[in-house]
Amino acid sequence: MNARVLARTGRGHARRAANGAAAEGAARAGLTARGVIYLLVGILALRIAFGGGDRQADRGGALAELSDRPFGAVLLWALGAGLVGMALWRLSEAVFGVTGKDGHTAKKRLPAAARCVFYAFVAYSVLAFAAGAGGGGSSDRQSRDVTARVMELPAGRWLVGAAGAAIVVAGVVIAVQALRRTYRKKMKLGGVDRRARLLVDVTGVGGGTARGIVFAVAGAFAVRAAVDYAPDRAKGLDDTLRSFADTALGPWLLACVAAGLVLFGVFSFTLARWRRV
Repeated sequence: MNARVLARTGRGHARRAANGAAAEGAARAGLTARGVIYLLVGILALRIAFGGGDRQADRGGALAELSDRPFGAVLLWALGAGLVGMALWRLSEAVFGVTGKDGHTAKKRLPAAARCVFYAFVAYSVLAFAAGAGGGGSSDRQSRDVTARVMELPAGRWLVGAAGAAIVVAGVVIAVQALRRTYRKKMKLGGVDRRARLLVDVTGVGGGTARGIVFAVAGAFAVRAAVDYAPDRAKGLDDTLRSFADTALGPWLLACVAAGLVLFGVFSFTLARWRRV
């Protein structure tokens, strides 16, 4: 058997593994872990809206909240393992293609690669926090620090502005797709009863729209930081959420957005149950 046949056989085995039960389990564990984080961030933001929040409404605050629960250390390790599964699932999509139409095109595989990198970083931060090595720092401080470092580069302001604009566009796309219920194309809802379908739509539309709005607002702050050449104007998730309370609608707008993030957390659980993988 020559090297070419061996390589082809190896790729075949790898592709079957990527499409097998292990990959499906990794995907569903990752979606569940993502749901837990969004659920906790939404709850923390609700507390802030009603004047009872003493923690930041971001990933670091969510990890700290989870660590205070019974068996918190076990839960943190499980959460980190789930996010590793998410990163591996996205890696398999980037290498072997995404489920569905045109799944092998660069248009679908490149975003999967980007998601792999993102979730690998998130998984690392969660596991570092679980191991007591940090990793749960303030998203606001991290955002300002990264923005300041990028602005020191040649054309740094343009890079920050372009990144912020891309996040705004991504937020708008996320919200529009949620309102159009395009998530249904990725789910197996054929044998699902009416109540479950209603749960999917309420959480998918409400949660996806809120998530898109938060992305768009965070991106707008990054664009403003670039225009004003002021890294401190960039905001992480916590400051972005708190900015909703500074509008004319006050804490009620923050409460609505926070409730939407809770819904998105629940929606991630429905994806873990019914998404095509």
